[in-house]
Amino acid sequence: MYARPSGALEDTARGRDAQELLRSCVHCGFCLPACPTYRVGGNELDSPRGRIYLVKQLIEGGPAGEETLTHLDRCLTCRACETACPSGVQYGRIVELGRELAEERIGRPLRDRATRFIVAEAFGRRRVFATLLRLGGWLRPMLPGALRARLPRATPVAETPGVTSTSIETRTTAPSSVGRHARRMILLEGCVQPGLAPQINAATARVLDRLGIATDRARGEACCGALAHHLGRTQTALGQARRNVEACEELLDAGAECVVSNASACGLMVKDYGRLLAGDPSYAARARRVSEATRDLSEIIEPADLERAGLVPGEGPRVAWQSPCTLQHGQRNVGRVEALLVAAGYRLVPVNDAGLCCGSAGTYSLMQPDLSRELRSRKLESLMAGRPDVIATANIGCLTHLRETSPAPVGHWIELVDAACAGR
Repeated sequence: MYARPSGALEDTARGRDAQELLRSCVHCGFCLPACPTYRVGGNELDSPRGRIYLVKQLIEGGPAGEETLTHLDRCLTCRACETACPSGVQYGRIVELGRELAEERIGRPLRDRATRFIVAEAFGRRRVFATLLRLGGWLRPMLPGALRARLPRATPVAETPGVTSTSIETRTTAPSSVGRHARRMILLEGCVQPGLAPQINAATARVLDRLGIATDRARGEACCGALAHHLGRTQTALGQARRNVEACEELLDAGAECVVSNASACGLMVKDYGRLLAGDPSYAARARRVSEATRDLSEIIEPADLERAGLVPGEGPRVAWQSPCTLQHGQRNVGRVEALLVAAGYRLVPVNDAGLCCGSAGTYSLMQPDLSRELRSRKLESLMAGRPDVIATANIGCLTHLRETSPAPVGHWIELVDAACAGR
């Protein structure tokens, strides 16, 4: 696809990047059946190919208005289209550019702008989110049913089969291993995860401690920036990225091996810092270093590690694995978690249409509730077809979204591995 940048994009590096990104699209349509929103509504403009045409219009200075915003906003940024594309189109970068241009060119209603600002600020600040979560818990009985259903609920203890006798204190408290192990890694805490599911970080630290790895927390860690970035608030996201680069490089300088994320969406964003800050001379090299040092938790642990820890593959609970889009389509990390769950003694049940997004997608479930609920319903139907005892995932957004209506308990995969280690 050819585009001729105009206006502020003409003869600029940004315009040339836009041309290069669009040039790889050959209109083949392989992306359409992979796109969740196209499958729900059948609208070409709610497909990757349709949205690429809208971005082309923005680049060339063509007509753009409310319809452009509507269809770009409906994109989950799940990137399933990238996995399906035979031409290697970097759709995630294209829609990212489109959202930036749309925010610059098209005025949103005041109410829409205010909602996006509040969501980005509330969800992107750990203490603010934790305070609002507690307040929501107190007010929940007084709220209307529709609002009450959309309010996230914290769960101090995951409903994991086989760990009902484990105390809340044990489940949510991580070991103090710094100084006891030669190997040290930086564990990103996240912004909403400590409030919604504190047991995930604690389970991560305990499993790594058993493997002889100490976990450090980065002082001054901010939101990874993914929430603001997907809402078109690029400068906010880049500011958060710079803060995290500073926080992580201090510990890398002190000898930490790498940066570990147990939330696949955050890990994907941090792995992209090098590209996002490539044009900032003060941060380009530092951001690239942090990105190259970042690993998903499943890239740290090997099945052989669990065998050495005394775990034996067996006939444990049945698990339906829900691979977040940010893990399978974004990081292209496929098969590692499944192997770890099997090594920990769990039985995986088959899941049809495993590449379909669950509809969480960061703040998508708040901004596009109808589409989000429909996708969740389809996802849960696929996950429950094998009659699992538990659903495992790797991202706090997916976990919270699925748990609202899932017939089976939903937990993070590292919780299951931690439970297996505790019960061996």
